[in-house]
Amino acid sequence: MRILVVGAGAVGGYFGGRMLAAGRDVTFLVRPQRAALLAKNGLVIKSPVSDLALPQPPTVLSEQLKSSYDLIILSCKAYDLDDAINSFAAAVGEQTMILPLLNGMRHLESLEQRFGKDKVLGGQCAISSTVDAQGAILHLAPMHALTFGERDGRVTERARQVLAAMSGAGFDPQLSENIMQSMWEKWVLLASLAGSTSLMRSSIGDIMEAPDGQQFVLDLLAECSSVATAAGHAPGTGFLQQLRGLLTTAGSPLTASMFRDIENRARIEADQIIGNLIERGRSLGLKETSLPLLRLVYTHLKSYEARSKRSAA
Repeated sequence: MRILVVGAGAVGGYFGGRMLAAGRDVTFLVRPQRAALLAKNGLVIKSPVSDLALPQPPTVLSEQLKSSYDLIILSCKAYDLDDAINSFAAAVGEQTMILPLLNGMRHLESLEQRFGKDKVLGGQCAISSTVDAQGAILHLAPMHALTFGERDGRVTERARQVLAAMSGAGFDPQLSENIMQSMWEKWVLLASLAGSTSLMRSSIGDIMEAPDGQQFVLDLLAECSSVATAAGHAPGTGFLQQLRGLLTTAGSPLTASMFRDIENRARIEADQIIGNLIERGRSLGLKETSLPLLRLVYTHLKSYEARSKRSAA
């Protein structure tokens, strides 16, 4: 199976690097600067599981794409999706599968419009990773799971082939028969965690020390869950119980990557994680007044974006 990984960053570089080390046919679609860095330093992964150093991993620039791939793994930030689609379009052939690992759901519609519904799998990953100043990928915790599947729940031969390509590659792949449920539950988790820690500019532990902090987080979680429920993907009882515990743990240093992006004055996925959740709630018949905390979070995030644009001008 010929695999094209779009980007070689914290997510794509990690999973792609693991597969490459396991002998899979992996090529990274990168920009010139990243290509030069990989050629010089190799693809380096520093991980509590096991470190990797892959000298001169196969890379390709967008203008060099001449043939199609069997699987394209897409792990860019949601706000970079349009540019990413244009960069890998030439690699999409008749039998190509596209596996996006983006947050939210809006990317599915964009990919469908460009390439057709049948080419787009559902997917999500659970990993905490970043890229340091030297371009090395830092895997911050042992968790490194990647879940994917056909969005209609079928277990197809092509999905089994993807699972075979990922199995034994040093991370935890799972072929799901209900990937949309998993994606909705992850969206509820992300929106609740990002919304609370970004709005409060604090960790979960700090919020728990504030008056009504716990109730605020639980109320925000309830709003996010109500949208998923209206969409026909009510979070499971066990998932919600575990998530409530995660989001209300006293002393927890947990924050969302969105909060850390704000602290670093970087771009954020406000529209994709929070804004689109509100939009879907409205389209599903939820009243404006039923999502007050989500609307407050979104106003806050868009205000941050507006200030960031002025500062950059």
